Amino acid sequence: MKTLRHPALQIGIAAILGILFGLVVGEWAANLKFIGDLFIRLIQMSIVPLVMASVIVATGSMTGAGTGRIALRTFAWMLGFSVVAAVLAWLLGAAFRPGAGMVYTDSVDPGLGESAGEALGWQETLLNFVSTNIFDAMASAAMVPIIVFSLLFGIALRAHVARTGDTAVLTFIDQIQQIVLMMIRLVMHIAPIGVFCLLANIAGDVGFSVVTSALKYLGTTLLGVLILFALFVVVVTARTRLAPWKLPGKLAEQTAIAVTTTSSAVTFPTVLKNAVEKVGVSQKIANFTLSVGLTMGSYGAVLNYMIVVMFLAQAGDVPLTFGQIALGMALAILLNMGTITVPGGFPVVAMFLATSLDLPFEAVGLLIAVDWFTGVVRTFLNVNGDTFVAMLVANADDEIDRDVYNGTKIVQAEAADLGEHGAALAADRAD
Repeated sequence: MKTLRHPALQIGIAAILGILFGLVVGEWAANLKFIGDLFIRLIQMSIVPLVMASVIVATGSMTGAGTGRIALRTFAWMLGFSVVAAVLAWLLGAAFRPGAGMVYTDSVDPGLGESAGEALGWQETLLNFVSTNIFDAMASAAMVPIIVFSLLFGIALRAHVARTGDTAVLTFIDQIQQIVLMMIRLVMHIAPIGVFCLLANIAGDVGFSVVTSALKYLGTTLLGVLILFALFVVVVTARTRLAPWKLPGKLAEQTAIAVTTTSSAVTFPTVLKNAVEKVGVSQKIANFTLSVGLTMGSYGAVLNYMIVVMFLAQAGDVPLTFGQIALGMALAILLNMGTITVPGGFPVVAMFLATSLDLPFEAVGLLIAVDWFTGVVRTFLNVNGDTFVAMLVANADDEIDRDVYNGTKIVQAEAADLGEHGAALAADRAD
């Protein structure tokens, strides 16, 4: 009975029951959708303050070489794995040709083309990383501008603390973070109910028949995700020397939430908590690396976007030049950082890629139809990849508590005592 109390197992059981219930009752399951949406909103309402507080506290707590070193390592690992994901997607797409012979006759929403046209231009995408009104960015949950603002605020706060020695603001924001984390813990008690309702609605509305029309596309994406996940485990094991067989239990809860909600943002609070309490990553490293990873660490998205490029080219029998392939990879990596600021999500991204590379977009309809299923595997890699990067960054500065990882010590993600760690703050508090 004690096993049944495990949050990941409860969510997994709820997911299976939800799918079965939706398949049995059919369209009636749509009546449960509002309950699932309510659960998602309860999580979403805390994401903006949690990300802002995490980034500000992490950045504001660092001094000296620690800031640049931790940031450099974080960005280097994330960019490196993103490049690997793009290259792997190209190789898998060329080997399995998921788009060859695909036919999809349904028309594509004309509005998607207009939205994709509005998103064109790498200069505009980069410009949108900075908001002219941070409150507007917070209201629309535009995460990249929020993180940029929080980084600058944290740097300014760090300079203020160094100049005056006054840590009142830093302590206040740190307490906000801990209170929001407590809110998340309370909301997660109803996670099984929310997941049941979400999947019952999807199974009742879509079913599984749509999958059979795009198995090669889904299979190619799944294979790429599994290869990348295995690569992550190998690299983390080689660098940290931690037992890899202990990872499944530590990642189970966040994986269950990720694959049932298909949202890295909704899973973020759980990832942040588990990185500290189950993996042993220091609170400082977790705050910074995981917050940045929310927008830059979407390795599953990079992989999927490049497979979309290959799919559309093959569906339209369009040979890709080396320049187009390189541009496709660059766009996939750039969209990884900017997607959350582009209205419309995946459909707009797919149209953006088709338009940018002059590829036929008629087959985009098929990709949209099965996007929920690809979203499951994308999000699985995104959230767990962020944890792996946090482990790699923390390991470089000996910021992993190996006793916590090995299960011989219990900690809770909680506010650090800034007074107790004053000496470390004055010297080099590496995230």
